Amino acid sequence: MARERRQGGRRRAGRARDAVPAGPERAVDYRDLRNPFEPVCVYSDDQIHEIHRTALRVLEELGVKILLPDALQLLKAGGVDVDMASRMARFDRGIIEHAIASAPSMIELRGADDQTSTMWGGRHVTWCSVGGAPHISDLDEGKRPGTLEASENIIRLGEHFDVIHVQSPNVEPQDVAPEVRHYATMRAQLTLSRKPPFLFSRGAPQVRDGFRMMQIMRGLSEDDFAQTPCVYTVINTNSPLILDIPMLQGLIDFAKAGQPSVITPFTLAGAMAPVTVTGALVQQHAEFLAALVVTQLSRPGAPVVYGAFTSNVDMKSGAPAFGTPENVRAAFASGQLARLVDLPWRSSMPSVSNCVDAQSIYESQMALWGATLGGANLVLHAAGWIEGGLTASLEKYIIDIEMLQQMAELMQPVRFDEAELAFEAMKEVGSGGHFFGATHTMERYRSAFYAPFVSDWSNFGQWTETGAKTATERANGIWKQILHDFEPPMTDLAMIEELDAFIARRTERGGAPPES
Repeated sequence: MARERRQGGRRRAGRARDAVPAGPERAVDYRDLRNPFEPVCVYSDDQIHEIHRTALRVLEELGVKILLPDALQLLKAGGVDVDMASRMARFDRGIIEHAIASAPSMIELRGADDQTSTMWGGRHVTWCSVGGAPHISDLDEGKRPGTLEASENIIRLGEHFDVIHVQSPNVEPQDVAPEVRHYATMRAQLTLSRKPPFLFSRGAPQVRDGFRMMQIMRGLSEDDFAQTPCVYTVINTNSPLILDIPMLQGLIDFAKAGQPSVITPFTLAGAMAPVTVTGALVQQHAEFLAALVVTQLSRPGAPVVYGAFTSNVDMKSGAPAFGTPENVRAAFASGQLARLVDLPWRSSMPSVSNCVDAQSIYESQMALWGATLGGANLVLHAAGWIEGGLTASLEKYIIDIEMLQQMAELMQPVRFDEAELAFEAMKEVGSGGHFFGATHTMERYRSAFYAPFVSDWSNFGQWTETGAKTATERANGIWKQILHDFEPPMTDLAMIEELDAFIARRTERGGAPPES
């Protein structure tokens, strides 16, 4: 039974419970999700091909600025037209088509065991917590700078819920010095969770450290590691049409190591991209394709994910907006573009609300529908994101889990047999009766429906008598209980000792400052 059911909701049944043996408790497993819905298409096939062709024209005629000298040399050696003085690279469409054909359409990201491994591509669905927030927030202490403790707590919550499939960059621990921060965050992921971890691309030394820590805790040689995708990163382009030094270095490092990069242009229509959604999609697609070429020239067949984060801005203030109709439309179209190039697709579940309120929920819910009906394989920031990603909220995390579990329920295969048609139940009850005590109901009432763990289905009087708590207040109690009861997964102590010895050696040498 999934662990979240320990928080489970109420179940009601009618009379005659003792007359028929009750069926088993409801058991669910959200670890291996498949999306059964046909993707929504907002553009025709011809229009999607025209977006692709226009993106190729952007790369051929306008080009992309490449700030890392090693990447310029790599592209030049691969046949790309490079101007070393201006650092502009212009891409022949044949090179791009070769890169598209080279990248795998399916990625298996390995966890510590088979149960925590996840597939990216096809109809597979992977969900991930909030990532990269500099602040943490809860009802008790409000908004404050992120700490290692806060980061570890997000990891614990992600490990607890099986609807969260991989770990995330969660909260930036600002109480740990930047040159050793990556040791603390990676150690936390590897000792508090068995799910695949995330590693920032903040320079080759930090990435090498992270790779070595992965090899230690997964028991992999360097050669085995290069053949086993087990840690991922996110690469954001510097829109419009720039790839900067740390992101390019990350693309190269992860590609050479056989580890997946989620390449995500940050294209906000009206700000860093054209004001039209279609134009923003052209730019998104062009920037992705340029980064894709870098990965495939670094290592043919390197795993990559088509990342999409196109949304719009408030044209009165310039502030980003998420969960908007334009955001959802762009998500549907991004799924079409990802399928055109036959690569796994990443979407997001963000909100710009400054607190856990109705706005934060309907924006995230809109974005989740965009990802789901668009056919996303990987959804980042799916639990806990508020304030446009500046803050991770523990209460929002729990409420988002409720939404994710309900979406996961929609993805479950529909049961269909003679008993499901319920003719005998209708025959038993007849006209004008009720089904509370029917045999059919009594055999199934414990497992018939999704049981929420945040929602309160009591009437107004009962709700008032038990404290009249809002969903946000109930979520506050839930995350506290989960963290109180949390037990870290069993881990080989010898591996932890080797890991800590590695961290101690590297720390003594000054660690690895981020590179820019």
